[in-house]
Amino acid sequence: MIDEFAKDNLHGRLRRDRKALLWKLDGLSEYDARRPLTATGTNLLGLVKHVATVEVRYFGEVFDRPSPEPLPRWQDSNGSDLWATEDETRDQVIGFYRRTWEHSDATINELPLDAPGHVPWWPEPYADTNLFAIMVHVLGESIRHAGHADILREGLDGRTGLRAELEKQIDEEARAAYCAKIEQTARSAAPIKA
Repeated sequence: MIDEFAKDNLHGRLRRDRKALLWKLDGLSEYDARRPLTATGTNLLGLVKHVATVEVRYFGEVFDRPSPEPLPRWQDSNGSDLWATEDETRDQVIGFYRRTWEHSDATINELPLDAPGHVPWWPEPYADTNLFAIMVHVLGESIRHAGHADILREGLDGRTGLRAELEKQIDEEARAAYCAKIEQTARSAAPIKA
């Protein structure tokens, strides 16, 4: 009974965070969805592509259920899963992510939590694992990157939140006052030396 509760709970959280990650693309120009927003090139559409690739590998290859879509071998990873090429449209990347959900959900629904899996890119003795550990791992990856997307989107236009229906109108005055309060506290705690 606890296994089904755990599986349903983890799966529900994964579904929620998938949608949150995609929502971060809503209303953005093609440029803003793709452009590097950190010193390492992190970008919103690239985060979606990366999480899709991670998910399809973990719920596919690890359980000998490879993706029906061609993927480069994990050994050949060159970072191209972190950004969309000129030839890849936003709709293609989102479509890939949604098809990944179907593939992953089938694995999650069809296997018990203790189903054995093997992660060839993990070092021994950790490579042999099970569905429960992979669900926790992929959920952690999804949450981590959804958090990155939160910060990137906030930096672009100030939009924050988990879902569209929870989003509140931005009160620029209140936000500026709040940030000024934090800035003043930081300066008081650690005075800037000239």
